[in-house]
Amino acid sequence: MNARHAFLVTCEHGGNRVPPRYRDCFAGHEALLESHRGYDPGALAIARDLARALHAPLIYATTSRLLVDLNRTLGHPRLHSDIIRTLPEPIRCEILDRYYLPFRRRAEALIEAEVAAGRSVIHVSSHSFTPVLDGVVRQADVGLLYDPARGGEQSLCAEWLARLRARAPSLRVRRNYPYTGKSDGFTAYLRRCFGPEGYVGIELEINQRFVRPVQPGWHALRADIVAALQDALGRIAVR
Repeated sequence: MNARHAFLVTCEHGGNRVPPRYRDCFAGHEALLESHRGYDPGALAIARDLARALHAPLIYATTSRLLVDLNRTLGHPRLHSDIIRTLPEPIRCEILDRYYLPFRRRAEALIEAEVAAGRSVIHVSSHSFTPVLDGVVRQADVGLLYDPARGGEQSLCAEWLARLRARAPSLRVRRNYPYTGKSDGFTAYLRRCFGPEGYVGIELEINQRFVRPVQPGWHALRADIVAALQDALGRIAVR
């Protein structure tokens, strides 16, 4: 891309760390913290690869989503897990002030500064998903989530998907799967803050089967995802 565009990479569920102040709340829930409900295995590794390749700032969190889910908007019923939801309101507000708001505000401020400088921001939010949910096997290896009403997002995802399929034909790559790009999430929130001329938000979803346990093709998959995005960016002009 050219100087009219800036990049941002975020990882909302990069780890399952619980700060010491709240560890007693999670006693007996160690298995839950290690599960897909505790964090997104592999998401931070790909986020770091993308940020390095794009020379982009990386904003990430390693606190567990069971403490507070940074990919949920305020007021969402799953903003806090059942473990935290029963705590007194002052403690829940403290968690928001310490972990949720700084993350979200930092990203929002960065985008706002780039837009004010006349650049549009291409934001990739890195996630991973469990291979089986509620007994249903997910039929994808990689998902690209976007808002179909936004031409820039649609164009970028179509080209990214095509480049990735060309590099790795055996990969099952789908758009708006296993979730829809318009459902509640950080990118959906940021679309309400910034118009399509200033913000392009894509949520990348990777099947956790590649990392739990780590498969021989894990590093190749990461390289293909990054290279395919670079190829896509070189072929289109995101508007």
